[in-house]
Formats: sequence, structure tokens, C-alpha cells
Amino acid sequence: MQLIDGKATAAAIKAEIAEEVKEIISKGGKQPHLAAVLVGHDGGSETYVKNKVLACEACGFKSTLIRFEEDVTEAELLACVDNLNRNGDIDGFIVQLPLPKHIDEQKIIEAIDYRKDVDGFHPINVGRMAIGLPCFISATPLGIITLLKRYNIETSGKKCVILGRSNIVGKPMAQLMMQKQYGDATVTVCHSRSKTLKEECRAADIIIAAIGQPDFVTADMVKEGAVIVDVGTTRVPDATRKSGFRLNGDVKFDEVAPKCSFITPVPGGVGPMTICSLMKNTLAAGKHEYYI
Repeated sequence: MQLIDGKATAAAIKAEIAEEVKEIISKGGKQPHLAAVLVGHDGGSETYVKNKVLACEACGFKSTLIRFEEDVTEAELLACVDNLNRNGDIDGFIVQLPLPKHIDEQKIIEAIDYRKDVDGFHPINVGRMAIGLPCFISATPLGIITLLKRYNIETSGKKCVILGRSNIVGKPMAQLMMQKQYGDATVTVCHSRSKTLKEECRAADIIIAAIGQPDFVTADMVKEGAVIVDVGTTRVPDATRKSGFRLNGDVKFDEVAPKCSFITPVPGGVGPMTICSLMKNTLAAGKHEYYI
């Protein structure tokens, strides 16, 4: 069993990005600039945004954080998005999800200029990704594809089961694993209504678990030599930790790991790669690689 180290891989990629940024600036080019909009004080969102700011520093990017309280109106948030769309110095920006219940998330996502949508959530980017055109790919799926490539894990022709059908991970992951230039695999998507979920998992060469249920994937669901990618990051109470909680994956790591050829840990697997992918998308936005 080999551990897929997302932390070390992300650090290596950020160092590569920093070198490229240094070169761009030395030739008189523009320093990439990422902005993040954070609403309220959700613990998970605070941590993610803090890590994104640190990643920008590591990559040599400029970063801007815009904060709003929980009671911000939808109109105020839309006005902020409009300002960021029109700000020529900002190459890409994200609005950290989830948003408070009184705000229509989809409306905010669609208001973002797709050429600055480095989260890859805008319908134009999602549509372009689905048909294999250049675009900003959603950060977590892009991070997973990058990990599989960096570890030389064979995906072509393999049976891949994706657990979960969210717009952020499950659906785009299925699209990428199916496409010739990325996964080139035979893909099955399972979810809470799937009748043969365990049987599908037992037949899978690769399982990508993004179902949001701690310890959902157990040893009896995994065949010998399978590759396991655990996207789950549920906070579970843990009195032994200073924070009072720990991050738990969707995979029961201790019992599943001995059966695997490769497995991602939680934390330190997919999480760091998500932020790293956001940096890759921001660099591409700064270079106008996909859109003018």
C-alpha cells in the first residue's frame, strides 16, 4: 500500500508555480491576483480561505480578501461580484461557499464572469469541461486528476466508481474520469439511492469517495489492489484535540488501507490539492490561457 501524499505534491506544484510567476514578473509581466469573498464566520470556510491566502503567498500571487457579515443582502453581494468582474487588476476570484440561506448561491455563481471563475463553477466552465474544451476545471476534481497523474496511476480502461453526485465533486469528477484526455476510464456514479452500491465498489479498480458520510467505505466494499481517493472532510468531535474535533474521511482508513495499492489520507490527501488547483487556475487566468 502506498500513501498518496497530497500535501507534498501540492507543495511541489506551488514551488513550480512560484518559479513561473518569478519568470513572468522578470519579463515585465503582471503578478497574478486572486480575490476571495467570505461571508460570515463559518469555521470550515475561515480555514479554507486562510489556507488560500497562504497558498497565494507561496506562489508569489497578490491576494485580496473581502469580508461580509452573515446578514449581507443578495444585492450587496451581487454588487461586490460586479465590481470584481470589472476590476482589471484581479485575474480570478472566488465566492466561498456555502452562503447563508437567504442568498441564492446559483445566482451568485452565474453572476461571476466565467473568465475569472477560477473555482470552475460557472455553467459556461462546467459545459466546456463536459465536452472537453479548455476551461477552468473545478478545483477538487482537478486536484484528484493531478494526483493520479503525478503518482503514475493507470486509469485508462479501468473501472472507476464515484460515490456522490454533487455539482462540486461527483458530477465533474465523473466527466473527467470518462474523458479520453484525463481518465479514459469506465465510470459508474453511485449515490444514496443506488441499489447495488456495494457490489459496484467491490468491482472497482478506482473508488473516489465524495459522499460526505464518515467511514462510509469499509473493507468489505474494496477489492485487493484498488486505488482509493477519499474526498470526505467531515468534522467529528474529538476530545483529545485542542480544537475539539478532527477531520474524518468517507473511508474507514485503518481497515481499508491494507487492501489498497494506493490511498489518500484525510487530512493531507485531496484537501491540499484543491487549494493547489485553485492556484493553477489563477495562474492560467493571469496568463489568459483559456479566455481572452
